[in-house]
Amino acid sequence: MIYSPIVTTTTTPVATTTTTVATSTTTQPSRTTTTTTAAPVTTTAPVTTTAPATTTTQAPAPSGSGSWWHPPTGALPWQWEIDHPLNVNSATDMGTNDTLPDGSAAPAPVVYDIDGILNTAATVSALHAEATTPSAISRLVPPATTTPRDEGTATTYYAQYQAAGVLGDKLSGYPEYFLNINSPATVSITEAMINQQCAAKGFDAVETDLDETYAGGDGTTGFTLTEADEVTYMTTLANYMHRDGLAWIIKNPDDTGDNYAATMEPLADGVLTEQCNQYGTCAALSSYFGHKAIFNAEYNIPTSQFCATTTRWASMGRTSRRVERVAQSCQ
Repeated sequence: MIYSPIVTTTTTPVATTTTTVATSTTTQPSRTTTTTTAAPVTTTAPVTTTAPATTTTQAPAPSGSGSWWHPPTGALPWQWEIDHPLNVNSATDMGTNDTLPDGSAAPAPVVYDIDGILNTAATVSALHAEATTPSAISRLVPPATTTPRDEGTATTYYAQYQAAGVLGDKLSGYPEYFLNINSPATVSITEAMINQQCAAKGFDAVETDLDETYAGGDGTTGFTLTEADEVTYMTTLANYMHRDGLAWIIKNPDDTGDNYAATMEPLADGVLTEQCNQYGTCAALSSYFGHKAIFNAEYNIPTSQFCATTTRWASMGRTSRRVERVAQSCQ
């Protein structure tokens, strides 16, 4: 379970997508049995990295009049489990047997961030039936990358992307391939995935992974992509999610070193960031502070370096991750 501070909330998952979504309250995926914690701004003092100045990229405006879930702000217990299908009968999977650094029992999660394809509508329904009425966030690998996997569809999404000729370079360390986000085929296939794997299953939101690959931090994509291309692509998908009644959680927009995080803030309903304290990038999320959830996960720095500053953001949750890492929790 991850415990994150909230100015409004944060956290991040495995790099299996090239697209990410932001949301309120913070937290990060860790290993299934480890405890993680979301942290706020920097380590001991406010992050020295200032939010990038706004450039010429135009901020998107939400379209459509549909209604969707908005992650609450304040301390929010949540669970990030993307390693395998969630077992609602397992205390470990559900994050109900976790403890805080001081040894006290951690509060039960009220938000679950789980894989949208691995989990069924029945699992989502079971989560919604819990006494704490938890919300369920669907984590999807695409926007920027895709991987060969069985989604229970007649033709896999990977096969559809492959047939459309939109696959690029392989993502280092993962069985995933970057997508040409400028192709209409990528947009239509990804929208079908969002509808079939998230909306139709009853999820409340979508967390997109690797939705900032234009910056090159995830390696070469095989395409020439710009920030404007990413803004156009994610604006299209975010508006589609909203029309489908889903919130959008952006992931790691603070990694780009420019104004991307601030540009997408009007559309994003929350943020999931990993290690913004360790890398001094929390300030890039300042446009979300106080009114949108930020889920943050810290893996390598001691809680003494960031917990004192997380009281403004704080939320809590337990997560698991495909990559073995240990995240930490604040009290």
